Amino acid sequence: MTRTGPGAPPPRRLRRVGAALTMLGLSQLGAGLVVLQLSAPVAAPLAAAALVSAAAPGLVAVRTLRPRAPGEVTDADLLTLLRHLAAGTLATAAVLAVDGALTARSWPLALLLGAALATDLLDGPVARRTGTAGPVGARLDMEADAVLALVVSVLAALVVGPWALAIGLMRYAYVAASWIRPALRRPLGFSQARRVIGGAQGLALLTAVVPAVPVTLSTGIVATALGLLVVSFGRDIVGQERAERRERRRVPRD
Repeated sequence: MTRTGPGAPPPRRLRRVGAALTMLGLSQLGAGLVVLQLSAPVAAPLAAAALVSAAAPGLVAVRTLRPRAPGEVTDADLLTLLRHLAAGTLATAAVLAVDGALTARSWPLALLLGAALATDLLDGPVARRTGTAGPVGARLDMEADAVLALVVSVLAALVVGPWALAIGLMRYAYVAASWIRPALRRPLGFSQARRVIGGAQGLALLTAVVPAVPVTLSTGIVATALGLLVVSFGRDIVGQERAERRERRRVPRD
């Protein structure tokens, strides 16, 4: 959920970036160890890979919050960091599930993902209410959404099929394409449809890890969400390419 709104005086309760990120890293390590304890016994290399995966979302958060260091993080940022923490925990579970040491469908994973999605509904309103909405918080929020979708798409792929990975990889493929196509680096205007479709991806992936949802139903829901995501990205890409061509035509030639 992108945070937008006018600037305002910061709230009274603020936390330092370094302390918040340190707490995030320690929490991710602890959560990863808990998941390992709940799984079947695994070899040391796999356990190490699972713990490294747990730390990856934290590294994304460190890079995103770098412009504020050594400053402060807001209450809205802390909510978003909880989503990074959940992504790290789910990443550990995904690595173990790929190896078969943990099931991809379980109530603990579903509840954790549901809680993570709830923070996405809260951090934006909190940022606007406290007057702390800004580009750094919006970027932190976007990266949390992206890494969470990537991790959960791995779990979903084990349930409905490997094609579900496309949901998690879509945004990263778009970023990679922007390195080649300058038009894709053009800023996108606000789109309610894009926002709704993006939010629907998490809910669709949630159905894949909830044991009570039939796999056939989950497959249909995830496939529909992926189709809408393809349409959304396709529309944005076409719009950016057209805007780039129009701008080139307006530039006078020597």
